[in-house]
Amino acid sequence: MSYSRIGVVTGANKGIGLAIVRQLALQYPESPLNNGRLLIYLAARDQSRGESALQSLYEDIDLKKAKALQTDGAFSEIKYHALDITDTRTIESFAQHLKQAHGEGIDFVINNAAIAMQGFDSNVVKTTLGCNYYSTLEACHAFLPLIKSGGRLVNVGSTAGKLSKYSDEIRNRFLASRTESDVTQLMEDFASAVEAGKEKEMGWPSAAYAVSKAGLIGATRALALAEQEKGGTVLINSCCPGYVKTDMTRGGGVKTPDQGAQTPVMLAIADLKGQTGMFWRSEKHEEW
Repeated sequence: MSYSRIGVVTGANKGIGLAIVRQLALQYPESPLNNGRLLIYLAARDQSRGESALQSLYEDIDLKKAKALQTDGAFSEIKYHALDITDTRTIESFAQHLKQAHGEGIDFVINNAAIAMQGFDSNVVKTTLGCNYYSTLEACHAFLPLIKSGGRLVNVGSTAGKLSKYSDEIRNRFLASRTESDVTQLMEDFASAVEAGKEKEMGWPSAAYAVSKAGLIGATRALALAEQEKGGTVLINSCCPGYVKTDMTRGGGVKTPDQGAQTPVMLAIADLKGQTGMFWRSEKHEEW
């Protein structure tokens, strides 16, 4: 089977990630980027859950009504692939598979995989930053060289990562950051402040998830700047899906997963008119 476009969604076996895959299949036929059949990789760390999620999509009533997946002439196909972004080996293995199977490159990656832990201490901070910041960026660096000219890299951040709860000094350092190293230094400083029990005194919120997402927003902007400086044309953006009712929000939330999927899907398959390095929410650009 040949495909005109190839996309990847990480952390896609449930919640927002699964909804993103679903909405991609539903919306791609009307996308201005539709130039033929789309293959979507539903990437998740647990094979049984990933394959179960895949089966649920092929049994989805709305997808059946739209004939999005079920017929020979369908616009999209979905495949499961193993990926644990906290395991370098699986990142490398998946990247190698993509390179071998799709030698001309892929069209978009939506990095949705993330964790939100209860409590707050240095171990929570280390684990949360490890997944949401460092591992996501490792995935970015593995997949970005595979994305075609004009393709998309979308990192799912959060409004929790906006800069309203920081001291002026920390906020200004975030806003002045231009390289990934600048942002990584901020993450290291936060972890050190927490280890010393002085994060509030030093201008940080006591919130591991929020800081990890602030770091991801800043690093995404830095990746976009680096892409532009080397003359690349991949559009690199971060976004907030909104307050979505998922396992991660432990039953809270005001949006459904399908509603939360709208902005990531837009950034992957809509006409962005070249906009890159921005933070988006509710399908609109927001100031960080």
